[in-house]
Amino acid sequence: MLHGIKTTDASPALLSRQETLIDQRKNLHQQTQLLSKMPAVQSTAVVRPLTHKSPRDFGAVITGLDLENLSEADFALLYDTLYRYSVVVVKSKKDLSAEAQYQVTRRFDPESQTYGHGTTLDAKRSILHPDLKTVPRQPQVQIIGHGFIPSYEGLVNFQLRHPHHKTFHRDRIPEEDDRKYTRFYRWHIDAALYDLNPPRVTTLLAVSVPKGRRQIVRYDDGTGDELEVPLGTTAFVSGYEMYNRLSPEDREFVRTSRIEYAPHPYIWMSGGRSLPTGLGLYSEDRELPESELPPIESEKIKILPMLWKNPVTGQFALQIHPSAIRRIHRADGSTIDDLKTVRDIVYRLQRPAISPAYVYPHDWEEGDFVLFNNQGVLHTVVGAFADNEVRLFRQCNLSASTPPVGPDVD
Repeated sequence: MLHGIKTTDASPALLSRQETLIDQRKNLHQQTQLLSKMPAVQSTAVVRPLTHKSPRDFGAVITGLDLENLSEADFALLYDTLYRYSVVVVKSKKDLSAEAQYQVTRRFDPESQTYGHGTTLDAKRSILHPDLKTVPRQPQVQIIGHGFIPSYEGLVNFQLRHPHHKTFHRDRIPEEDDRKYTRFYRWHIDAALYDLNPPRVTTLLAVSVPKGRRQIVRYDDGTGDELEVPLGTTAFVSGYEMYNRLSPEDREFVRTSRIEYAPHPYIWMSGGRSLPTGLGLYSEDRELPESELPPIESEKIKILPMLWKNPVTGQFALQIHPSAIRRIHRADGSTIDDLKTVRDIVYRLQRPAISPAYVYPHDWEEGDFVLFNNQGVLHTVVGAFADNEVRLFRQCNLSASTPPVGPDVD
């Protein structure tokens, strides 16, 4: 019994506990090996932690890195900085090659080379399908943004669409307020959450950034919370902060519980509508039944720890993609199957750490190369653009070669 909530007997595990632990230990061994290869020579690049007028304590800026020719010492600094600060802004150049972006991303997981969503973006019903274009010569790198692009990376005359909350949220900000106010679109982890493991790191390059105005994010959840942000920001929150803010009882719950994600989650949720905070979905029976999904292979359904371990600091982050969740597996072998109950529990656990004081909305400049620990933060796109405001970015993340490491490794 959890807070008066009834649980049901568990069905047979889709992945054996022993196999999960073996995979987690492989992950830990792999990252330990990577750390052991870090050179003794020090980098000359400069790290500056971001300063905040708030309780948030993550994020750093690095200057003096040549990403096209990243030395072992420079990568060692980048690796350590990323896992200590979660979000790293490298001041680079907007014409950084797609090949360099891929190679930098891959160095965090050398055994990986597949884009984080694989080929699932080919599914026309996926909610991700309209938002990305693939760089032809480097298919692990995606083009995202907003507006008409005459030519870029071998593609010509194509239209990008910045996700607008009106396409995913149930309740919209009125049209007349659309330029002043906006919403968090969808808090998430970059991950297919079916078959493929969640990427360790995501990289984003700002090629073209519209400037000149700001917007106010409205939470519209009865709290009165609002946050002023730069136009088209990417907003980040810390999974470590999410965990640290929990009560002792809730810490024990998340330490011993696992999340089961829906099969083909981005098709499954395609009829769903977001809460106004962007932190999960309303429970209105709008999800697609399994009979309307692509073929499901039970061994590819992801059941992941709620807590993911940082390979450098050893801290645990509460890492849950709130829109894709389906069930909670308890330590006693029972499951919480009611979808609304599952969503309510996860929302209660995550909502405190997306309060305005804990959100980092990055103010993009052209040439910013941002890396974030995809196994330690949640993020979301934000904003509403006018038709003539062009935003051009590149994104890369790779399906991890091993699953996230949970508390069971200790």
